[in-house]
Amino acid sequence: MRAVIYGGLGLFAAMMVIWPLINQLLDPDFKRHIEQHRVMVGMTKEQVLEAWGGPQTIHTTFTKDGIRQEEWIFEDWEDAATVRHRYLYFEEGILVGGWYQGSRERDARNLPSSKPRPRSES
Repeated sequence: MRAVIYGGLGLFAAMMVIWPLINQLLDPDFKRHIEQHRVMVGMTKEQVLEAWGGPQTIHTTFTKDGIRQEEWIFEDWEDAATVRHRYLYFEEGILVGGWYQGSRERDARNLPSSKPRPRSES
């Protein structure tokens, strides 16, 4: 029984790594994703702009190692009183993860535990 459980967990973990690679091999420049207005980890900021357009807000920070991180916030108005947010996270111009407000899932690859905040200029 343990072998079945561990085998299933191993297969699941392998697919979490392999599936994005397969998608990237089938669509290396993300043209199909852009045409379908979808974004995927590994896209450049320019590709995301083509797929989704510009965000309403951008927060930029730098790590202690000088790596530029950006949080893009998109607003989706469902009606006059209800707005949902989509968050995308970039490092050095490459999409590394994101999440939707209201979803419990968060795709985070090396993301900070808290949302990046803009640096205050002194």
